[in-house]
Amino acid sequence: MSSPKSTIAVIVCLFSGLVLLPAQSPFSDYTIFVNTFIGTDGTGHTFPGPSMPFGMVQPGPDNRDHGWNYTSGYQYRDTIIQGFSQTRFSGTGISEMGDILLLPYAQTNLNEFHNQYFKETETANPGYYTVTKKDRVKVELTCSERVAFHRYTFPTQQASVLADFQHGLCFLTDSLVLESNVKTEDMKTISGYCHTKNWVERKYFFVVKFDKPFVKSEQLVKGPKENAPKYILSFNLDESKVLQVKIALSTVAVEGAKLNMKTEIPGWEFEQVKKNAQKVWNEYLGRIEIEAEPKQKEIFYTSLYHLLLQPSNIADVNGKYRGADDQIAQAPNNEYYSTLSIWDVYRGAFPLLQIIAPEKINGIINTMLLHHKAAGFLPIWTAWGQDNYCMIGNHAIPMILSASNKGFNGFDKNEALKAMVETSTISHINSDWELYNKYGYYPFDKLDNEAVSRTLESGYDDWCVAGMASKLGDNSTAATFYKRAAFYKNLFDPETKLFRGKDTKGNWRTPFDPLAATSPMNNPGDYTEANAWQYFWTPAQYDITGMKQLLGGTDAFTRQLNNFFSIEAQNPDKFLGQEAMIGQYAHGNEPGHHIVYLYAYSNTPKTGQKYIHRIINEFHNNTPDGMIGNDDCGQMSAWYILSSLGFYPVNPAGNEFVFGAPQLKKATIHLSGGKDFIIDAKNISKERIYTEKIFLDGEPVENPYITYDQIMNGGNLNFEMTNAGE
Repeated sequence: MSSPKSTIAVIVCLFSGLVLLPAQSPFSDYTIFVNTFIGTDGTGHTFPGPSMPFGMVQPGPDNRDHGWNYTSGYQYRDTIIQGFSQTRFSGTGISEMGDILLLPYAQTNLNEFHNQYFKETETANPGYYTVTKKDRVKVELTCSERVAFHRYTFPTQQASVLADFQHGLCFLTDSLVLESNVKTEDMKTISGYCHTKNWVERKYFFVVKFDKPFVKSEQLVKGPKENAPKYILSFNLDESKVLQVKIALSTVAVEGAKLNMKTEIPGWEFEQVKKNAQKVWNEYLGRIEIEAEPKQKEIFYTSLYHLLLQPSNIADVNGKYRGADDQIAQAPNNEYYSTLSIWDVYRGAFPLLQIIAPEKINGIINTMLLHHKAAGFLPIWTAWGQDNYCMIGNHAIPMILSASNKGFNGFDKNEALKAMVETSTISHINSDWELYNKYGYYPFDKLDNEAVSRTLESGYDDWCVAGMASKLGDNSTAATFYKRAAFYKNLFDPETKLFRGKDTKGNWRTPFDPLAATSPMNNPGDYTEANAWQYFWTPAQYDITGMKQLLGGTDAFTRQLNNFFSIEAQNPDKFLGQEAMIGQYAHGNEPGHHIVYLYAYSNTPKTGQKYIHRIINEFHNNTPDGMIGNDDCGQMSAWYILSSLGFYPVNPAGNEFVFGAPQLKKATIHLSGGKDFIIDAKNISKERIYTEKIFLDGEPVENPYITYDQIMNGGNLNFEMTNAGE
């Protein structure tokens, strides 16, 4: 739907200046288009419970606390429930969080139904989730940013709640809690902290407050590896048969959790909290307005919802947070972000946030710089403020350059460059710079663990360090890192025309199977959740010209792309990123997300548009199994949103969004300062899927891309669609 743009913008003070938030569409309820169950069946690993945009808590159902299929705690087809915990990640491949499990149950003869529920009663939308268990207990969940809010309706006035502080979503561990201190303050309040070690080692502090007193508290006997208590709480309810409970969290202290609760949800008005969550979600979802078929709207707005779930602001309402060094500090503007799945989101999610949520960008970058001060290097993948060192590369570096290139000035650029250089020169986990510099690549006989992938991804980071140094006039540093950015060429095998493992003597790894995917799960191997074909295109993020020269020109570049999309997979393994495949393109894993857009630099750009249309229609659906591959904190969703709009950032640190082919009739992005950027696909249909001509404000666009500044200035981007392919 189209509408006049708002003339009112909200002014927010952010660090060094003023940021104008995006204007809002007059349409009132975009949450009706969000299906929170998309991605909950299979490998999407999303969850249906409520959360706020960038919120600290995510209350929701836990079917199981172990297993790769249950990294969010939930799988759509499961019919057994352990209870309702307060935190989780969206779409990740490893489990973490799952703090404070509560399970309400009725004191009836139906004890065997305590952990079963009526699937048909399970419904959810942004900010709300409900289900009825087979013992007839109705559970409703909502939340604010830092406080989960539960409402239970029992069949009788006799009610029980299991409060499990040992619970967590576990990864390769059974012990989880190292120590705890949990106390009953009164017959309505339990508070304390838990120190856990799972994907990361962390501390969380909490207060659990009921609106009615429990009349009995029974502590269960601890198991051999349990270091936190479990209680059975018994209640005598009034005639309403309703029990409400609020759970506030903090990284800092119990007092911080109490302040969060007092500030965000001081009372017991469940419906008001639910209504406020819906209002906030509409403010964000309404930043992009589309004209599309109902199915497209459902996938699009659910993708936007998933994108905005993270990163999470884990600072208390007063700005206190616990840093990577376990010390308490004060966050600038009360913002300190975690759930930073950097290896994933730097590619498309972060560039998209720079368009639709620019008010968050300086806070994210400042968080990274604070992490560097505490840890000695920029974050790799943080959970609850602590680094789990998951994946390879140091891709906070391109995120910082991306923000700088796009004009965000709410952080110290010189401090940022210092952090980028130190991260790239002082060895730390997954980064051995002495080895890298000595050989000009990671040799597999010294690093028999993803050596090729680490070399290629470090090259991109090096290019970004050089770009930042060049912007700040540090030509010596720029020259050093531009030289390192070309190290990828040292692993190019002219015979196979792929990047291949090489040892310290310069010998290629043999035997060599370019279709065999490797990862830390099946070492020795030179690639990260991918094979040689899939990682070949990594340097193209920043050096398409160099890639063409290696192959022998644009014709050869085009042939290489065509081969990539046509060579069939051999027994693809989803655990190694081989999922949602077209030839060797694996849409289910992030290293390939930019590759289809490289056709814009080939002799046959419409071939890429054909594949974009196919990926959109074959690998995304408005069903629980409608996401093939982990969403990875919104990156898969960001690819869908951007590709539906008609462009994608091949180089996430640059200013260019490369054209593909739009999938929507019309889209209006409500930008900061009250501006609109309107995208119109003229004559689009099931047959007319190719871009024939592109116009910006009536002028023909000759480049294969549009810039960030052109988007943010507002205007009209018109695609003329055709049914004629190459």
